[in-house]
Amino acid sequence: MRSKRAGGSAVAWIQDLILAEGLAPGDPMPTEGALCEQLGISRSSVREAMRTLASLDIVEVRHGHGTFVGQLSLSPLVDGLLFRARLNDGNDLRALREVVEVRIALDLSVAEQLVGHYRGTTNPELTGLVDEMRRLASQGEAFANADTAFHETLLAPLPNGLLRQLAQAFWEIHTVAVPLLGIAPAERIIDTINAHQAMLNALEAGDAEAYRQAVLDHYRPLEGVLDAAGAERLDGAAGAGAAPCEQQG
Repeated sequence: MRSKRAGGSAVAWIQDLILAEGLAPGDPMPTEGALCEQLGISRSSVREAMRTLASLDIVEVRHGHGTFVGQLSLSPLVDGLLFRARLNDGNDLRALREVVEVRIALDLSVAEQLVGHYRGTTNPELTGLVDEMRRLASQGEAFANADTAFHETLLAPLPNGLLRQLAQAFWEIHTVAVPLLGIAPAERIIDTINAHQAMLNALEAGDAEAYRQAVLDHYRPLEGVLDAAGAERLDGAAGAGAAPCEQQG
């Protein structure tokens, strides 16, 4: 039965159809022809809508296999904010600073929940990841994988899946953006590593305030790097702007 409605868009209609049919991530979507029939719209409208929905990870096109409901990840958010950070490369790195501020806010907001889970426990997996960070840092190697695993494992007990996804998304944005923007790593990177251990120790001891302090210590080296990089870029921009006047004089 044709169901084309006044107003709205093919994108919204296909989203409504996914909801109405109770489709879940990974489920096959109706064929292009079936969508045209059900929604009473043209094939070109369906194709354009599918391209938009695929860019949002609401649908996934598997060439040779069909179209499926997407994983509904936060990849579009990550891509958009990464572009924003790169677009603002010429200023004081405000976009990247905002990403770090959101990460701090998320980590601080879950202090009580994490304390409730970790109090009185021992967590050799998390301790091992901190040790791996130290080992790699001592050899002058990057430890992003161990760092990512630490944060993912630490937050895994939280019942709020969206919060965990957001934390991971903002972590990914900042770890990708820092090298893309040519920002040097913190000289006192060992302070960041030690802060990971302090966060874990505080949670196991049931001390929410100590955990919050360790979170702030964890980000302090990165904030210092951003401050220095932002000041250097602003100074460079000011110097470039003054050159024509100096030549004229």
